[in-house]
Amino acid sequence: MRHRKDHRKLSRTASHRRAVLRNLVTALFQYERIETSVAKAKEARRLAERLITFGKRGDLAARRHVARFVTRPDVTAKLFATIAPWYAERNGGYTRILRIGRRLGDAGETAYLELVKSAEQKEKERHDRIAAAEAREKALKGGEKAEKKKKAGAAAEEPAAEGERPKRGRKKDEAGTAAPAKKRTRTGVKTG
Repeated sequence: MRHRKDHRKLSRTASHRRAVLRNLVTALFQYERIETSVAKAKEARRLAERLITFGKRGDLAARRHVARFVTRPDVTAKLFATIAPWYAERNGGYTRILRIGRRLGDAGETAYLELVKSAEQKEKERHDRIAAAEAREKALKGGEKAEKKKKAGAAAEEPAAEGERPKRGRKKDEAGTAAPAKKRTRTGVKTG
């Protein structure tokens, strides 16, 4: 019988369990997909779905309730501004757990905990990724051209600046010969 057994204890004290779950839920809202153990994912899912429901309400009391649990203010703002509107027409089932196998170290069963997205959202993200990759590629090509111009300009200036640049190494005295290096003894007193 499971009378009065509300949740998994996750082999932690109450304060540690609360901290772990707060961090998991915050990371879920921040990255929209996290990898964790199945037991932790099931516990974090309960809390995340509850907080998304508060996000859908959107009033001040709901915002304060979420801000007490989510550890970062920018993630709280993201929940109310971005994530909650995704699920305006949906009653529950905001997250999904995808099992991915066992860990090599301790053979613990792991899973992805992610926010459910509609087909339109997935298509928009795909277009954004493609646009970002094209922009990155353009920047690299433009950066290569700028580096070639810099090298060409630096090569033209270098012969003129060669005489002005101080040389590294030992300092030379007025006669142009290098001063002998000072030696150290075991006691730390300089000689010579």
